[in-house]
Amino acid sequence: MTTYGTIPTSSDDGSSKVEFLSRATERIQTGLGARRPWKEMFNLHSIDLPHGFADAIPRIKTNFGYFLMNYVIIVLVILFLSLLWHPISLIVFVVLMAAWLFLYFLRDEPLVLFHRTIDDRVVMAVLSVVTIVLLLLTGATMNIMFSVLIGVAVVVVHAAIRKTDDLCLDEDGGEAGGFLAVSSP
Repeated sequence: MTTYGTIPTSSDDGSSKVEFLSRATERIQTGLGARRPWKEMFNLHSIDLPHGFADAIPRIKTNFGYFLMNYVIIVLVILFLSLLWHPISLIVFVVLMAAWLFLYFLRDEPLVLFHRTIDDRVVMAVLSVVTIVLLLLTGATMNIMFSVLIGVAVVVVHAAIRKTDDLCLDEDGGEAGGFLAVSSP
């Protein structure tokens, strides 16, 4: 039996639920482990306006790579808070998050439907389309768009004004634990 991820799946029925929960918990902790400390992110001594557009772009790229998981959490929290006034959209959002977790992020074997293996890109594309369609059908389209725009604006402003001098970058000049470190299966 070939394994898809790093954690093998057992065929034992009695402990399979416990193993799945422990694998899920471990993967969530690993993903959140890529998150940088909030104290480091909001260090007031590291806040300074860039000297110009040419100075802001490298800051944004470096900070985005370094604080990626923090930025994702910020945008999702802003989206979640905006959906509090739209309970149906909030329920759909939570159900879709569960679908993303179980069908994309927490799998350690490829998805098989009708004896055919489904590629991860297909799973991601289908989940993305379903997410967009269902959230748009809930009637909170403008609310969702504004909250995501606000989240992106907050992220870009923070990335532009946070200096990168004190970040622990690897020798290649890239970000330690950047986008590739937290990418999905």
